[in-house]
Amino acid sequence: MRLSLPAACGFAMMATSIVVHVHANSPLTPAEKAAGWTSLFDGTTTDGWRGYKQKSFPEKGWSIEDGCLKVEAKGGGGDLVTANQYGDFELSLEWKAAPAANSGIIYRVTEQHDNSWQSGPEFQVLDDAGTKTENTSVHSAGSLYDIAAPAAAKTLKPAGEFNHARIRLHHGLLTHWLNGVKVVEVRVDNDEWKQKIAGSKFKSADGFGLQPRGHIALQDHGDTVWYRDIRIIDLDAPMPGEVKLLDGESLAGWTAHLDGDATMDDVWRVEDGVMICKGEPAGYIRTEKDYENYVLRVQWRFSPVTRQPGNSGVLVRMVGPDVIWPKSVEAQLHHQNAGDFWCIGDFPMKTPPERTNGRNTKKLALAEQPVGEWNDYEITVDRGTITLRINGELVNQATEVEQVPGKIGLQSEGAEIHFRDIRLAPIQ
Repeated sequence: MRLSLPAACGFAMMATSIVVHVHANSPLTPAEKAAGWTSLFDGTTTDGWRGYKQKSFPEKGWSIEDGCLKVEAKGGGGDLVTANQYGDFELSLEWKAAPAANSGIIYRVTEQHDNSWQSGPEFQVLDDAGTKTENTSVHSAGSLYDIAAPAAAKTLKPAGEFNHARIRLHHGLLTHWLNGVKVVEVRVDNDEWKQKIAGSKFKSADGFGLQPRGHIALQDHGDTVWYRDIRIIDLDAPMPGEVKLLDGESLAGWTAHLDGDATMDDVWRVEDGVMICKGEPAGYIRTEKDYENYVLRVQWRFSPVTRQPGNSGVLVRMVGPDVIWPKSVEAQLHHQNAGDFWCIGDFPMKTPPERTNGRNTKKLALAEQPVGEWNDYEITVDRGTITLRINGELVNQATEVEQVPGKIGLQSEGAEIHFRDIRLAPIQ
């Protein structure tokens, strides 16, 4: 939604026999648990891990030290893999390398080859300086090894200090993050991806990068490297306690408020599991039920036929009478502004002043996919904090938000827009 409104809202800054040492892993928050995050390594046991092509955890080469999974130089343990396999996922962990050390985080790994790297793409773990590797080499830290170089904006801690890695693969979009900076973004579901593989060292590895599911692997490259705080979301699985707000067949559970005499069926319909909004007249569709603290996930796109960009928004904590527009917090969907906040009806909330003008708070980054392609919105409404993520990227956050139960709404604002996979998990 775009409005010309006077400033009114208040804004301000915002089990194993291995010897265990001090634990350095952070617990999952209630919001993270609601979103589906689970721990792959708690700092104390090797449960959930085994050796590559082995039935159990390696007897040598790997240990737990100071809350870390440590691979010893020349320890001969081989690669580790998760017991479970994942298709679409988001993985978060911290790693540090000894001077000149090399390792990797490899995903969608099958065990059809001699080595894990012959089937799965790799997030490179490396001491760039110690190995004299250029910051933006396709073999440097954070790269999609031998396929995509990391962005020049990457920041890498020196050997002996922990770095944070995040890998997200969802609906064919793969991203690598290093210390909070997105360093790689590629699609893995098109001909260009196959061409990238054909131009890499993996061209003769049967099935490399094309498997729909596989293990997560931590590579033993013969050097000392530490891993800790390893957690994952299985994006193919429902969130704990998940409620589907769209059944894929009807508009059950929703009601509409529109300009003029238009009815919900005049503007909104469901086809092939997709909720389609015609865009006219102005108004919104909203849930019949109230929700207070939750993780909301919804996918949206503008028409893939016309590829006409437009406007809409997700309204949360909607309270009061149905009017255009109701008192609420809007998570913006306007093209190239998705991720902005709009404060509607003087809804109490605080946002960073340097990005706030009146009722509007600008996003941190442009994270949308091209017009006509699907985007993921994750909106976490957690007590006094609302956090917005688009395609896995943090784009905005408001604090000291009034905590009240309210409806969830989707706006009709002049352009055809599609929604699907609308689901919510309560935060306990």
